[in-house]
Amino acid sequence: MISMTGYAYSEIESAANLRLGGAGAAETADKNNKFDISVSVEIKGCNNRFLEININLPPWLSMFESKIKKIISSSCGRGKVDVFIRVREHNAPVKVNINKNAVRAYFDALKDIAEDLGINENPNLDTLIEMESVLEIEKYRENGVYWDIIEPVLRETAEKFQCEREREGKHTENDILLNLEIIESSLKNVSSLAPVIEQTLKDNIRTRFSELLGSQIDENRILSETASLLIKYTISEEISRLSSHLSEFRNETNVNPRPGKKCDFLCQELNREINTIGSKSAILEISAEVVKMKEALENIREQLRNIE
Repeated sequence: MISMTGYAYSEIESAANLRLGGAGAAETADKNNKFDISVSVEIKGCNNRFLEININLPPWLSMFESKIKKIISSSCGRGKVDVFIRVREHNAPVKVNINKNAVRAYFDALKDIAEDLGINENPNLDTLIEMESVLEIEKYRENGVYWDIIEPVLRETAEKFQCEREREGKHTENDILLNLEIIESSLKNVSSLAPVIEQTLKDNIRTRFSELLGSQIDENRILSETASLLIKYTISEEISRLSSHLSEFRNETNVNPRPGKKCDFLCQELNREINTIGSKSAILEISAEVVKMKEALENIREQLRNIE
């Protein structure tokens, strides 16, 4: 079994190498520029009816979202998975662009203000540089370089995440099987008590007849009444179906690595048969075993909410 809940985190610092060139960067064309990149990947998982993958990464890396989802979905069948990718650049090469239109507009506006106030002074360079959008910083980014660094960290974190889910899933499986054994044990007790139902019904009928008729008891009438009540209170079919569902449940946990959906359905069937046995129970001992089975089944259903 694999749990839908889990957590994993990995981080790496790596040297990147960009080859700068193109319009506006002739002075750096064909020159290798090295800088450091720090990448961290965090993956969190919780239960969900279907697979839901949420990716949180820098906007300029959004083109990798489909690749990231493909990596995560290759190991996850169900659950809500949140992936956080953070990228920090150290000493990355940048290009500073001058917005000449903005500079001229600011210069003319400031000059008009000075003339209106009677100040014989032109705007200085320091003032213009501080104006918004005058200088625009553009980072050189080659997406392939970033992906080459991100992908190994992502795969490493996804593997850790899977191991954590498998570890927790194994713990949950042990708990589920322990509760399954409780139900199987109680079912054996119920099966052994089933023949007692006939004798109990017969004794109850005989007692009522004795109270009404005294010693004039018709044995055939007692047998007829007993047979009539047995049709209503017999639980042999429920025992057989419950046993079959338990066997199928155990087999599903053995052969299916992601048995969550099937086992959840089987729990509904188990619950139906246990409730029917409880409603037909004619003796206190069977009622006590039904309570044990229902408690164990509720524990199983609770644990299955976290299983793929």
